[in-house]
Amino acid sequence: MAKEKISADQLISVILSGIEDVKGKEINILDLREIDNTVCDYFIICEGTSNTQVNAIVNSIQKKVSKELKDKPWHTEGEDNAEWVLIDYVNVVVHVFQKHVREYYDIESLWGDAKTTVIETSY
Repeated sequence: MAKEKISADQLISVILSGIEDVKGKEINILDLREIDNTVCDYFIICEGTSNTQVNAIVNSIQKKVSKELKDKPWHTEGEDNAEWVLIDYVNVVVHVFQKHVREYYDIESLWGDAKTTVIETSY
């Protein structure tokens, strides 16, 4: 049986839901499709307030994507210190930061040409 193709929009929606379930903050989506030589189509960037919350966000995303879309990340790194965890779903890469690490690396500025969508949260 062939695996059903998951659209980027479906994946992004489920990832956002996973972030919001554990109150991830400052959620941005960077659309990289119009930029030459990018490694993926979208970055989703968010932050947690502690190692514990960063890990909770990562676990929530992975559980939700696995349950709803029957998909798992191609690669994950940074879980040991939980200051910057990267979850690679090939076309969509999720960056979960602690605030001070996010400010230091400032990925949004590095990818300043990308179309950025800020996700409003109600918490």
